[in-house]
Amino acid sequence: MSNRVKAFLVHYFTAIGAILAMLAMLAAVDERWDLMFLWLVAAFFVDGLDGPLARKFDVKKFAPEYDGVLLDLIIDYLTYVFIPAYALFVSGLLNGWSGWVCIILIAFTSVLYFADTRMKTKDNSFAGFPGCWNMAVLVLFSVRPSWQIILIIVVLLSVSMFTNLKFIHPVRTKRWRFISLPVATIWTFLGAYAAWYNFNMIIELKIIFILATAYLLLAGIVQQSFPKN
Repeated sequence: MSNRVKAFLVHYFTAIGAILAMLAMLAAVDERWDLMFLWLVAAFFVDGLDGPLARKFDVKKFAPEYDGVLLDLIIDYLTYVFIPAYALFVSGLLNGWSGWVCIILIAFTSVLYFADTRMKTKDNSFAGFPGCWNMAVLVLFSVRPSWQIILIIVVLLSVSMFTNLKFIHPVRTKRWRFISLPVATIWTFLGAYAAWYNFNMIIELKIIFILATAYLLLAGIVQQSFPKN
């Protein structure tokens, strides 16, 4: 198989995320939140693999006809932002006015962030919260805090997009990667477990889920506070 064919196959693999986004949206319209998140977790898995594959097979060199970054961003906005925001609004976790505030904030700040050329830091982390609302909303569905807590979380994460606070990429941020990768893997399996069992998790698994989420959210900020010599 030629390098060009391999590179195009990577693009096609990335494009599977659009199919998964459509399946997730159809499930969301039917308020099948468990099925919706299963499709989103599958999309999250694809998104975690396509980047390393694109670099390995050098898609920019062998298949430049497709802009892999743009393709990835389009799918990410659907799976990371648009569909989770819709689910949060329709689910009943928020009351009337707070639901409107949250979806407006999420949609508006995220589309600006995705177009921001300064989103990546030198160590391949993110400057500001990288719009991973699929992860945040999945945790909220599993833990089900009060609407006031959800509103505060959405506001804080939205504001953080316009700061220089660092958020790690579990695969590409080298510092602490030996911890970040296992934590991200555990988070993915727990997220899939939560969706599979319709968000009925024993308290011990919920605690692990929350701790894994906290690590992924705060590790970059801690690294920033204690820079590497």
